[in-house]
Amino acid sequence: MAVEAADVKKLREMTGAGVLECKQALEETCGDFGKATDILKKKGFAKAAKKLTRSTNEGRIGAYIHSNGKIGTLVEINCETDFVARNELVQQLLKDLCMQVAATNPISISREDIPEETLERQKEVFKQSVGNKPANIAEKIISGKMEEFFKEKCLLEQPFIKDNSQSVRDLITGKIANLGENIKVNRFVRFEIGE
Repeated sequence: MAVEAADVKKLREMTGAGVLECKQALEETCGDFGKATDILKKKGFAKAAKKLTRSTNEGRIGAYIHSNGKIGTLVEINCETDFVARNELVQQLLKDLCMQVAATNPISISREDIPEETLERQKEVFKQSVGNKPANIAEKIISGKMEEFFKEKCLLEQPFIKDNSQSVRDLITGKIANLGENIKVNRFVRFEIGE
């Protein structure tokens, strides 16, 4: 099937993928934008996964103050080169992450960063809420509640506030695929009046 240049351009704008990749995806799916987008996402995420081990020695710090002046955040992201750190896509990602932290108040970047004592305390709370259920059922309930806890409290696992069909991790992985460099959230801090 012949693919129109306008369709390739439209898919490129939607996904940020290369012209040739967009053309191939549209040809492969007979012009179906939804399927072509899925193909490009899979390819992009595969490419991004290869880049996750690269060192990130450059980066930027972003800040956000909520309109009421009562909540503020600082977020540091790191990438491989200063050139990418200054890129408009990275700057937008940094703004989005600052707003995410302000809106959702995560306690860590990932589940691996949560202190063991915090995890044990949370498990204990969930154990008490289960009551006298059989051990195998109680364990499944506690496990499910811990997964919900991670999704709510770990920045990378949270649904992205501007598009809850993707997680913050997926958002960052998409930027890695678009830019061809590893990007990591290094740290964040959130301030709120009265806390």
